[in-house]
Amino acid sequence: MQRCSYSKSVAPYGQPSSRRTTVTMCAGEENWVDNRTIYVGHREPPSGTEAYIPQRYPDNRIVSSKYTFWNFVPKNLFEQFRRIANFYFLIIFLVQLIIDTPTSPVTSGLPLFFVITVTAIKQGYEDWLRHKADNAMNQCPVHFIQHGKLVRKQSRKLRVGDIVMVKEDETFPCDLIFLSSSRGDGTCFVTTASLDGESSHKTYYAVQDTKAFHNEQDIDALNATIECEQPQPDLYKFAGRINVYHDRNEPIARPLGSENLLLRGATLKNTERIFGVAIYTGMETKMALNYQSKSQKRSAVEKSMNVFLIVYLCILISKAVINTTLKYVWQSDPFRDEPWYNQKTESERKRNLILRAFTDFLAFMVLFNYIIPVSMYVTVEMQKFLGSYFLTWDQEMFDEDTGEGPLVNTSDLNEELGQVEYVFTDKTGTLTENNMEFIECCIEGHVYIPHVICNGQILHDCTGIDMIDSSPGGSGKEREELFFRALCLCHTVQVKEDDNIDGLKKAQLSGRSCVYISSSPDEVALVEGIQRLGYTYLRLKDNFMEILNPKNDIERFELLEMLSFDSVRRRMSVIVRSVAGEIFLFCKGADSSIFPRVTEGKIDQIRSRVERNAVEGLRTLCVAYKKFTRKEYDSVCKLLQNAKLALHDREKKLAEAYEQIEKDLILLGATAVEDQLQEKAADTIEALQKAGIKVWVLTGDKMETAAATCYACKLFRRNTQLLELTTKKIEEQSLHDVLFDLSKTVLKHSGSLTRDNFSGLSTDMQDYGLIIDGAALSLIMKPREDGSSGNYRERFLEICRNCSAVLCCRMAPLQKAQIVKLIKLSKEHPITLAIGDGANDVSMILEAHVGIGITGKEGRQAARNSDYAIPKFKHLKKMLLVHGHFYYVRISELVQYFFYKNVCFIFPQFLYQFFCGFSQQPLYDTAYLTLYNISFTSLPILLYSLMEQHVSTEMLKREPSLYRDIAKNALLRWRVFIYWTFLGLFDAVVFFFGAYFLFDNTTVTSNGQCSAWILGA
Repeated sequence: MQRCSYSKSVAPYGQPSSRRTTVTMCAGEENWVDNRTIYVGHREPPSGTEAYIPQRYPDNRIVSSKYTFWNFVPKNLFEQFRRIANFYFLIIFLVQLIIDTPTSPVTSGLPLFFVITVTAIKQGYEDWLRHKADNAMNQCPVHFIQHGKLVRKQSRKLRVGDIVMVKEDETFPCDLIFLSSSRGDGTCFVTTASLDGESSHKTYYAVQDTKAFHNEQDIDALNATIECEQPQPDLYKFAGRINVYHDRNEPIARPLGSENLLLRGATLKNTERIFGVAIYTGMETKMALNYQSKSQKRSAVEKSMNVFLIVYLCILISKAVINTTLKYVWQSDPFRDEPWYNQKTESERKRNLILRAFTDFLAFMVLFNYIIPVSMYVTVEMQKFLGSYFLTWDQEMFDEDTGEGPLVNTSDLNEELGQVEYVFTDKTGTLTENNMEFIECCIEGHVYIPHVICNGQILHDCTGIDMIDSSPGGSGKEREELFFRALCLCHTVQVKEDDNIDGLKKAQLSGRSCVYISSSPDEVALVEGIQRLGYTYLRLKDNFMEILNPKNDIERFELLEMLSFDSVRRRMSVIVRSVAGEIFLFCKGADSSIFPRVTEGKIDQIRSRVERNAVEGLRTLCVAYKKFTRKEYDSVCKLLQNAKLALHDREKKLAEAYEQIEKDLILLGATAVEDQLQEKAADTIEALQKAGIKVWVLTGDKMETAAATCYACKLFRRNTQLLELTTKKIEEQSLHDVLFDLSKTVLKHSGSLTRDNFSGLSTDMQDYGLIIDGAALSLIMKPREDGSSGNYRERFLEICRNCSAVLCCRMAPLQKAQIVKLIKLSKEHPITLAIGDGANDVSMILEAHVGIGITGKEGRQAARNSDYAIPKFKHLKKMLLVHGHFYYVRISELVQYFFYKNVCFIFPQFLYQFFCGFSQQPLYDTAYLTLYNISFTSLPILLYSLMEQHVSTEMLKREPSLYRDIAKNALLRWRVFIYWTFLGLFDAVVFFFGAYFLFDNTTVTSNGQCSAWILGA
């Protein structure tokens, strides 16, 4: 128990408070900044403390809507007129209202009104749905404690400091510190599927000093304050502490971490009820802070549209300037004044020449403004929205195992699926099934394989395949038991309670069959594998972990500390005490994380077995331990307690503490778990490479395991020469030398590779594959002493361009995003696609031009943050090669046709001015000018752009190389754009002069009158 001197100040009753000053408090705290203090139940602490500065906190309302009733019209109009085409037509409409123009303001105003109205209705409806969802959430009933009684009120009325009761299967109304539970051990089970997509049950722990309070009266009598950090969006990080007052004694300080924080949106499971105190409410909850919208992604087609619009705007201005100039040249001859049907008044003739010329220029702008397709944006949005349904309706992309099909989170990037040049894919759960199966374990050099068949019988214990001796000796047997106990104790697995009958009876009577659940499939596979080797993990009860050994004896270990797994350390540890009083630290983790910390054990034999398993594509973990004396444990406990009580830099202090504790270990052995390759993963990668798409694998796994998977899925081939840019290579040579040697090697054959567009499919060419690890990437990305890192980056990119495939291993989530960004911003500016299934893939999914999530076993966070979601990696083939191809071809022809048809429509108007004395007379009736873009020409091309299939689906799947024909925005290049424009000009000339000559020498004279004889005169 940590006691500390405590002095603080009191705010007026019921007022939460905040402190931003440095105060010396308990050990482990220094330089606190920006933290808040909450009074539990709004109760004042004992008198004699200093005053806190009160701070107002938001109520518990969630607002995800964009507009209100009052600001919808101005805010929506402002957003719509930020689009250049809409703003342009607004200006034209205002010009038509202000000056005397040849066409009615209706011709510009009505199409603009149509576009603005349709878009406003769509956005207003979407926001109404958000309002509806917000109201349903804000008005749901919540139970909280007031004066020792349960009171019911709406969720939006909750305040920071309120004590809330939540029942089983209810969601938490705000972020709560877990005070007590109906379970005797002070734990509760929670699912966070709506937050991070993980459907497994997670265990949370009540504050040690409050977990015994089981009724409203006890909780209401609690006198405590909570000090914690200000709100921040990371779901997995929280630092705080609670100070519990007993009478007038000094407060007892307890650390608070993420295991004590129940997040809004999570659901209580397998627990009758819990009590918690609200610390973050409303838009300050972690769920709300994660609402932040993703950065807007724009497709290459949309960028081309904007450039083409600017070109046509220049053409429009040129036409207006030419006609204005020619008008005054024409009128410079006194015999060529305004035509008799369009004569100016005397006052108009006396106006300033420059003012008259400017007015005429604006009139010509209005007359020719229909060359800008006002309805193109609306038609394109409708085409994308309606076209996205073809993807979601595709039965071939429906997965019967999960009962799910593809999802479209945004339809703005449909055509981008047809332009992908780089695919960055995760390995585990994306290329592989993430369905772990325990294969073997190696203890002291002996290999144990569960359920090996010998003489027709399954050996339920184990069998040894000797690598050193025939059998383990006395110390070997002891190490073997320690290894099995380590795997039974060092994990975060829970036993599903529904399958327990009267405590342990089910586990004992049904052949030791326990149902295990965990957020990590690896842990479940290990616990189940060790169960088949004779050691069964039973449960965690009252902080004691119970296991059943092969003799059917129950062993109990007290769980003293858990050093949680994180992606930086790549290991986890537990400190336990046996019934005999021995204190053990059991540690498991990646080989690169464990081997540097061991001082004893059969290191070489186990290392060789780990490397062999990695080459075969198995996922390996190493297991080690150490024993503590009572004195050593006390110092470890003090070290951890000080780090846990820190509010500032708690994670850094914990990492330093873990580093000191997890050293001088004794190596016990290693495990091997198999993750099967996904169905048709190899076929999909092969098809993508034939389509000219370069595939990179970004994974956190070790190099050997990842390389074996890459060979299995045909990313690397037999003739692929692997080039390594790893820490090991850099230790032997400098980074500069390694990069120079690699570039010299690949550039020898760069000519042959470019001929095949780097697809790496030609068997008669030298094929290169690059392997780089996270540490080497950090050195490449790190600025040099002279302040630049560009040289290393360019050399690295040059090597990558000449490799058919790249494997990046030992990657942290942020490094995955860095790789994607590096390629995305390279001088070629290729279109990138990132695909993954876990929360660690979200950063690269958001960074890539197109992000695809797989609805896999690592939760739905990747799927929720992606632009598209698919059930399996194999569906990427049809998504790109078929749907992406069709989307791009259709939208390209839609855009080109819009510009073409407007040239056809307006250029005759331009030619007509030469025949009417540049008098600004319209060639078309007002109705035609108004409806031409809205309906006459928009609907046919819209239907065409939804249904057109220039090549059959089977042909696209059979011939992936057809994807190359549309690569690099091929259908919207300048050459194609100019072709469509000149085609429009040619057709316009044919239309105009065809009609002109058709009516020449006919019964209709040039003044519009008919000859007399036709009337029978």
